[in-house]
Amino acid sequence: MNETAENKEVFESMSVSQALRQMALPMVISQLIILIYNMADTFYVGRTNDPYMVAGISMMLPVFNITISLAGISGVGGGTLISRLLGRNQEQEARKVSVFSIYLAISLAAVFSVGMLLFMNPLLRMVGAGENTIAYARQYTFCVLVIGGIPTVLSNVLSNLIRCVGYSQKASLGIALGGVLNIALDPLFMFVLLPDGYQVLGVGIATCISNCVACAYFLNFLYRERGQHVITMNPREGMPRSESIRSVLAVGIPSSVTILLFDLDYVVLDRLMVTYGDIPLAAVGIVLKVERFPLNVGIGICQGMVPLVAYNFSSGNHERMDSFIHYARRIGLVVGLVSVCVYELFATQLMQFFISDAQTVQLGKNFIRARILATPMMFLCFSMVHVFNALGDGKRSLFLGVTRWIVINIPMLFVMNALFGIYGLVWSQLVSDSMMAAISFYVFDRYRKSQGIHTSAAGS
Repeated sequence: MNETAENKEVFESMSVSQALRQMALPMVISQLIILIYNMADTFYVGRTNDPYMVAGISMMLPVFNITISLAGISGVGGGTLISRLLGRNQEQEARKVSVFSIYLAISLAAVFSVGMLLFMNPLLRMVGAGENTIAYARQYTFCVLVIGGIPTVLSNVLSNLIRCVGYSQKASLGIALGGVLNIALDPLFMFVLLPDGYQVLGVGIATCISNCVACAYFLNFLYRERGQHVITMNPREGMPRSESIRSVLAVGIPSSVTILLFDLDYVVLDRLMVTYGDIPLAAVGIVLKVERFPLNVGIGICQGMVPLVAYNFSSGNHERMDSFIHYARRIGLVVGLVSVCVYELFATQLMQFFISDAQTVQLGKNFIRARILATPMMFLCFSMVHVFNALGDGKRSLFLGVTRWIVINIPMLFVMNALFGIYGLVWSQLVSDSMMAAISFYVFDRYRKSQGIHTSAAGS
């Protein structure tokens, strides 16, 4: 059979709260493991007490996220379309879309890896690498993005596709496997196998191996479970319809652009922060990882919500679709508000966990207390983008992404920096996302009216 009865029940008849828990909880766990292994990199490098190593690896987050943006083209665009096709009982077309999405991902990742190899130095200079940090950034880039580019992108795409047909636990297990392995391999390569001074290279090797193992897990899943779902990389399935290809790109490209703009915001923040010195850059690098806890939980909630919203929108069950949106939003806001309280109380301890340098800790704790206040607003902003991706409306998704980063967030960094200096940079997030949350809800309300979607869902 192509779709198990259990998966169909999750989409169609299981209670909203139970279905969202079943789909979202594994993704939240995998997102937290991803966060832990990303933070583990910074934690282990921080044990050297070398702010230049910390800065070198921290500035690579926007560059690494390019692989996530490439995965978004096929993973988000293809995955959401597959959910909508299943909602219309078009399983054969869904299979063709999965083949197209997988090979598109491999092609994009290969081009990216070659480009990183050929233009590594100018790209690293562009994101803020200086004389004290570029050697470390090169080590990480070569391992993770040149050698490991294809498995990194492909594992993320396969995770998205598998999740969108209801196998949320299997999707999260593959990502979690790579994360746990990374955490275990980091200290082995950093402090045992490689000499002192090559800790960042050790992190890069560990990350590359971990992503390759995660990719192998997903490929093995496709082989073992073939025929049990619509996800396949068998080219004999043929090409999908031209309208399906347009639909993949119409959602996938805006998703990718939004992630790139998120990265651009980080690059601009790093470039403005580095004008105050490498110590502030190291501090904000740690902060940008620490603040990811509630954001990654929110992303996991949204990832679990998207297939449910897409399926029920396509099948015409707008009442159930609306309930998933409301319920996910409430849970995300609770997570954000709890995180604000915790981070305000333990900002110093969070910084000291990663580095003991007194100046870095002092700056970092102040940065954390400012940026964490934006978390609830940030969740509202990106949850609306996920909703539009689920609905297949790439134009509005792109509009929200461009408005958030190009029109509001990035200009606000320059304005706040000019007015308030270094602390203006970290407070700008709260100001920007408060404005953007209001815009997002206005756009969604207009969309519902234009589509004639009127429900009485209480969101429970």
